[in-house]
Amino acid sequence: MPAVRTLLYLSRSDVEKTALSMPEVIAAVEKAFHEKGLGQVEIPPKPGIHTRPDAFIHAMPASIPAMNAAGIKWVAGYPQNQLKNLPYISGLLILNDPETGFPLSVMDCTWITAKRTGAATAVSAKYLARPDSSSAGIVACGVQGRSNLEALACLFPLKKVKAFDLRPEISRRFAEEMSAQLHLEIEPVSTVAQAVQGLDLVVTSGPILKDPQPAIEPGWLAEGAFASLVDFDSYWQGAALLQADKLSTDDIPQMSYYRKEGYFRQTPEPYADLGELVTGKKPGRQSPRERTFAVNLGLALGDMATAVLILRQAQEKGIGTALPL
Repeated sequence: MPAVRTLLYLSRSDVEKTALSMPEVIAAVEKAFHEKGLGQVEIPPKPGIHTRPDAFIHAMPASIPAMNAAGIKWVAGYPQNQLKNLPYISGLLILNDPETGFPLSVMDCTWITAKRTGAATAVSAKYLARPDSSSAGIVACGVQGRSNLEALACLFPLKKVKAFDLRPEISRRFAEEMSAQLHLEIEPVSTVAQAVQGLDLVVTSGPILKDPQPAIEPGWLAEGAFASLVDFDSYWQGAALLQADKLSTDDIPQMSYYRKEGYFRQTPEPYADLGELVTGKKPGRQSPRERTFAVNLGLALGDMATAVLILRQAQEKGIGTALPL
């Protein structure tokens, strides 16, 4: 009889137990975008369904031959979950064997989504921010606020951070916990402006909204600063985005798709995608006075690049549950 094939199931706790570090995730994400810049990946547009206003469930497939990574993420984002004490993001990721197509692993994707999103911001900032950037502002202090700050702290000599959240208790907890984790001075602030003005790096990471009421005004982002719009343009007025000297995205066709769906109505067209920046096909920052923006939409490339490392660590450490196919 043929041997019974199995796949490895990894719960969220299992994924976290692999202890993959943020520098490792950043390096994997940068390599994935290098392959994208060379045209050596396959990332079909992500289809989705929408069962509630401003909520989504997306299918995100990708193949990165150079990293032996192929699979799909089935991920949901529901803004109202916080009212039910549930996380905004949930979902599963399936890795397949690139040679046979058989599933190798099914794993929780929440940790991976958070870390690879922060890593994509850090990779964008590596090419678009000033290398001496030492201050940061975090607008919305949830999971993405934490992972983005963690990733930026890996690449920049951060000394001062300001944190804003619509719920002050969240920004206070963020400041306390992330200060201890990253050994940084983090100040909770009471207005969005305080978390943007005069800072070198700014991350906005609230829910993605089709009809937002953006708070960030033109002139708030300082000359020479870099901003990562994890929540698309939900926090940014169109006039503020028009001040961009350079605005990049992780995938131009996907950004065009979102425009057709009603997003980015006042956002300038990107001059480059992240793969072009990483491979040097398009220039990154060229002047210390440029205002630069990254609008990374979230690609399965980062998920698959991270997931193959998670699987390898889990197999080496004996983490997870083998399930028969």
